[in-house]
Amino acid sequence: MLGPRLRLLCALALFGAALGLRAFPLHATEPYDPWPGLVQDIFDNRPMLDGSDVIAIEMPYRAEDAAIVPVTLRSKLSPDDSRQLRAITLVIDQNPAPMAARFELGADARVSEISTRVRVNSYTNVHAVAELSDGKLYMVKTFVKASGGCSAPAVKNPEEARNHLGQMKYRQFARADQGSSNSTREAQIMIGHPNNSGLQMDQLTHLYIPAFFIDELHVWQDNSPVLSMEGGISISEDPNIRFTYVSNGAKTFRAEAKDTSGHVFQKEWKIDDSGT
Repeated sequence: MLGPRLRLLCALALFGAALGLRAFPLHATEPYDPWPGLVQDIFDNRPMLDGSDVIAIEMPYRAEDAAIVPVTLRSKLSPDDSRQLRAITLVIDQNPAPMAARFELGADARVSEISTRVRVNSYTNVHAVAELSDGKLYMVKTFVKASGGCSAPAVKNPEEARNHLGQMKYRQFARADQGSSNSTREAQIMIGHPNNSGLQMDQLTHLYIPAFFIDELHVWQDNSPVLSMEGGISISEDPNIRFTYVSNGAKTFRAEAKDTSGHVFQKEWKIDDSGT
């Protein structure tokens, strides 16, 4: 026979277990998926087609540093495909501002690959949406394990960041198929900028640093557009954009960037027939 005290304890345990079952049902609900809402907010609910034969997205499954996660977007269109890549939108679903960047591509530049670095705030799907010349949207996705990227402290201290603000560098890479003035080239634009997300905390004052980032970038060879980027808080500190394009024989390469405080940064570089 159970004593009165033990019977009471057993009754309380059973009651607690019953409450637990009610609070946590046997069949857990599906985790919230923000993607349908993002399709509505970012793409106005336009149909999304399978983009596995159109575009590839490459990111590490587990990021080494959530504040500088590498991402590469690559066209998979075959040379005989009459369609052209017009724009690519990069969406990091679980980030506070999910649209990381939108790249519009110059009609004659034939950009086929873009790489950059992004902040990832939590475990998330990352979508790449390509818009082709047929007016349709094609989507692919990948999953990334990372957390805290949007609130990670800046690498540079504020004084160093101010000294490098708006400094732009251009770099050209040699390619095996780069034999003539109108061949495919690979280049990189680097911009000195803290790209503050608005979620980072000043380590001295313990106050949040206001959002302050590059929101526009335009790149030309001579006067012909190569690409434009609409950026957000998910682009890492010191934005770094690497891309391929087809040369039109231009003698100059230039870039213009704008940030959310209204600063405009411009730079022009001379290039020769070998692309150097």
